[in-house]
Amino acid sequence: MSKLIPLGENLVVLPLKEDTTKSSFYIPESKEAKPGQGEVIAVGPGKELDNGSLSKMTISVGDKIVFRRYATDEFEIDGEKYLVIPQKDVLAKINN
Repeated sequence: MSKLIPLGENLVVLPLKEDTTKSSFYIPESKEAKPGQGEVIAVGPGKELDNGSLSKMTISVGDKIVFRRYATDEFEIDGEKYLVIPQKDVLAKINN
């Protein structure tokens, strides 16, 4: 269970491990270079609409997603890296 509880249309995502070389050196990429991938571990309730209802969230806990890296906010809790991403910046779901 995530210690981060997303608000609005935000998602908490556990990113896939970063690419490394055989000698375990990290291979950095610019945030804009390539979309990120991760697993959704928490979903906000949706955006409050003018009529007071909430927008429908199309992403669910457990979904594996592809997202725009520039749109992420990164947090580390208990040594684990988490990302908070707006639902609008999810590009696709990954089917297994």
